[in-house]
Amino acid sequence: MKRNHRKDLRRGRLLHGAGAAVAATAAITTAAMASQPTVTTGSRPAAAAAASLQTRFEDAAREFGVPRSVLMAVSYRQTLWESHDGEPSTSGAYNVMGLTRVTEDDIGQPTDAERLAHLNLSGDPAVMRHFDTGRALRTLPERVDTGAAGLHTLDEAAKLIGRPAGSVRADSAQSVRAGAALLAKYQREATGSLPEDPGQWYPAVARYSQAPDTKGARLFADRVFESVRSGESRLTADGQRLSLPAEPSVTPVEPARTRPAATNASSTAAPAPECPSGLNCDFKPAAYQQNSSTPDDFGNYNAADRPASGEDIRYIVVHDTEGGYAGALATFQNPASYASAHYLIRAGDGLVTQLVRTEDEAWHAANKTVNMHSIGIEHEGYAIKSGSWYTEPQYESSAALVKYLAARFAVPLDREHIIGHDEVPGVLDAGVASQHWDPGPFWDWNHYMSLIGAPAGTGGAGGPVRAGEVVRVVPPFTAANQPALTYDGAPVAGRPANFGYLYTSASTASAMITDPYLPNVKATDAPNWGNKVVAGGTYVVAEAEDDWTAIWYGGRKAWFRNPGGQFTEAVAGTARPVLEPRAGARSIPVYGRAYPEDAAYPGTGVPVQEKNGESLSKYTVPAGQAYPQAGPAQAGDYWFAGTFAGTAGNDRTLVKGGTNLFYPIRYNHRIGWVKTSDVQQADSTVPDAGTAP
Repeated sequence: MKRNHRKDLRRGRLLHGAGAAVAATAAITTAAMASQPTVTTGSRPAAAAAASLQTRFEDAAREFGVPRSVLMAVSYRQTLWESHDGEPSTSGAYNVMGLTRVTEDDIGQPTDAERLAHLNLSGDPAVMRHFDTGRALRTLPERVDTGAAGLHTLDEAAKLIGRPAGSVRADSAQSVRAGAALLAKYQREATGSLPEDPGQWYPAVARYSQAPDTKGARLFADRVFESVRSGESRLTADGQRLSLPAEPSVTPVEPARTRPAATNASSTAAPAPECPSGLNCDFKPAAYQQNSSTPDDFGNYNAADRPASGEDIRYIVVHDTEGGYAGALATFQNPASYASAHYLIRAGDGLVTQLVRTEDEAWHAANKTVNMHSIGIEHEGYAIKSGSWYTEPQYESSAALVKYLAARFAVPLDREHIIGHDEVPGVLDAGVASQHWDPGPFWDWNHYMSLIGAPAGTGGAGGPVRAGEVVRVVPPFTAANQPALTYDGAPVAGRPANFGYLYTSASTASAMITDPYLPNVKATDAPNWGNKVVAGGTYVVAEAEDDWTAIWYGGRKAWFRNPGGQFTEAVAGTARPVLEPRAGARSIPVYGRAYPEDAAYPGTGVPVQEKNGESLSKYTVPAGQAYPQAGPAQAGDYWFAGTFAGTAGNDRTLVKGGTNLFYPIRYNHRIGWVKTSDVQQADSTVPDAGTAP
């Protein structure tokens, strides 16, 4: 579930669709700035800071009778020992211990328009015509419930140490003390004592996850004790080196019943989840139900038989929910939503819930072609005030799931196939501006792809770039890359981000580029995906000049600051296939979906689809430009699910083109398709030997 709505960064909501941003009239309060401003982390020497936080863990462990290894491992698995400058996660967790605080004031309750933007995501006009806005609004949960105890662990822990909540939020030392006190409380309640043996602390650790069920609690606890046994070491973003020595002899002792934070809800029989071994998952089916007397009016996904049906799986799409786990689940289990995802990942413990079988076509991306050929993964995240980071349990579970799915369906582990919803195009002109932009600028693609074991780039690749070379853009997700962001006229607090701004020439004094579908969106507004180059994307270099690099992007030359080539890396040491307009063509069209030609439909019983052959009229590839080939040529196709019952003669039919063949390309911030008949293939420039991987 995701919005084309915003997450209003002034009130804590980051809008995930440019449609709402188009209507925004906020003035830009921050001038266009360099893509990589450097931010210092304080005047205290890094060594002193490192000793301080390491010592804080040791002191708090002694003060509250918690084994230091348990305390440090809990923090590591929650936040990687990062304070995030006291800013909350997208689910309301704070500081190094990940303690939570979510109140009514923190939540930006969505308007009806924003609630509707979560829905009707089939990307197929044949399905979308059945969507009833009134029915959907009547049956959706209206508000986020902020009363759950699991959303207020920071307040509880602050009382235990006699400190104000604000101190625990902002001060890492107090966060560590509060987390230790809460762990000790949970352990006493579970066993009546505070044992010295770390392995005896399993019940306290499991409860600390705030998982409402045993599976989630066990998943978090098992990961914590994995860190206890193996040890961890890390340099944090603010220069602190922390070390947790390995204790391989520790044996966690799970009680007969692991106590979750709330009573397990009863559940009906469900299919076994499709998950890798070692990852706790459950299956809570999305609604599949007829919505009216019309045979083809149903929600919330298409029954299929992928990949045996011919719908091969090519992409994995990352989303965030912009709401709580329970609300997202309720929406997907409401057949009036016309929206679903294959998986939903909970923030606090990383529990993976499957909602739709991978063989079926979930409605998650608002793009029929992408829905047909992808798996959608939602990540829980509240529209929380200034929320700017995702929890480590989510990253870890999501990465494990993606590795499993990619291996199973032969999806390449690169950023042309592991994509965000913000990289999915609108299918037709009317849907481009309103297409979503989750998971947003604070999703750490570098970290995520490294967990998957894929090329990520963390900045600092270095080396000169050459015109015609294919490069991967690798801005660091650190204080060295904190582009200015605004929303509703208010600047967003500086945070590491996953993108760099694009300019019309090699100077920050020049204007940022604009997208023709977003003519009125402010340059620094977070929902403006039209002037951002996101981490991991591959592009063809158009020109290089001193500390600046231009790439072919959205039909134009777009510049970003790249001193010494440190924010790009060569994709390969040899030539790569790139696509250019065919000889003699002044420009060629770009498509937001890849449908078969009209002539492929007769004889199938499937009607020719609405605007079947239309391109995105404001996008072209002019002569002289080149774009990386982001996958093999594929025939255009269309899966016709037909009626709910699936008993009509033309139901469950794949229409596949014979002459409409498409190449996927990364056209701008988003992917797109060009017809093979419109392009010619060429080789990229070979990078200098010193920069090749």
